[in-house]
Amino acid sequence: MTPRDLQRTEAIERVAPLFTTHRSFVLTTHVNPDGDGLGSEIALAAWLRAAGKDARIINHSPTPAIYRFLDSDRQVTVFDHERDSGVIAAAEVIIVLDTNHPGRLGSMEQAVRASRALKVCIDHHLNPDPFADHAIIDEEATSTGEIVYRLLLHLQPPPLPPLVASALYCAIMTDTGSFRYPRVDGETHRIVADLITWGADPVAIYGEVFERWSHGRIHLLGETLMSLKTEYGGLLAHVTITKEMLRRTSTMEEDTENFTTYPMSVEGVTVGLLFLEIDNGVKVSFRSKGEIAINRLAQMFGGNGHTNAAGARIEGGKIDEVRRKIIAAAQEFVTTRRT
Repeated sequence: MTPRDLQRTEAIERVAPLFTTHRSFVLTTHVNPDGDGLGSEIALAAWLRAAGKDARIINHSPTPAIYRFLDSDRQVTVFDHERDSGVIAAAEVIIVLDTNHPGRLGSMEQAVRASRALKVCIDHHLNPDPFADHAIIDEEATSTGEIVYRLLLHLQPPPLPPLVASALYCAIMTDTGSFRYPRVDGETHRIVADLITWGADPVAIYGEVFERWSHGRIHLLGETLMSLKTEYGGLLAHVTITKEMLRRTSTMEEDTENFTTYPMSVEGVTVGLLFLEIDNGVKVSFRSKGEIAINRLAQMFGGNGHTNAAGARIEGGKIDEVRRKIIAAAQEFVTTRRT
């Protein structure tokens, strides 16, 4: 067993008893949840309910349309202060998934911090905030879904129920870019093989996430691709999405998910950026190839993330000015790669 395996196993062993000795749970994830956050919380909540527990999922943001198939019973609710603050305060355990910073919980942050519940963080991102009583954090994991898979197999012998397997498959599939990102290895595919054996349908899940685009989203992609520009001899590519583009195509922030794929698809590009104008500033998505630690660039602007995938929200920034500053700061990253 490697040191990483030992550390992960010890963390799971410390946390696992909470799932058997407590009865009431609240699960949540970050604002604007993606497939990993949603799949992880839906899988874990389904397992808890099957074990006779009271498990509620409360998120700051609504579930994006492409992920609603995971929640056919509409168990995921959007936080309402009057309705949900008491539930959060009375919970025995609060589980925060796919983020390790309470600021990423949006309107739920204050209620979560104030609750006397035991707080558990399950995540795979860097630089955790020490807000939780217990944590399972594996920065080398492909996804939070992978960590939840290991936790659930510690709690029960296989197989996992089909609903749980499907949600975890979606979590891992989306956070690995359909199994093409650098951390994907043989173990990842062995996990996925288990999930398929236990009832996850890879064709149906892929179709729900990637083949149900609205007309507006298709048009938004077209406008986004028209904004594509390259810098530094073609080593950096970037696209821009304005609020006017969203209005014109009747789309929302959630419709831009996975658009970072396209600047990274240009031949020769090693750094890709997506600039999204939002109501209170600019959201920036950073991507890179190889050993370029693009999270360091995100950190320079108040963000964070993984080595090759990171993000930042720059409040109050104007999109043209933010784009200019970040492209200028990115020069050292692409130049280092070139030499």
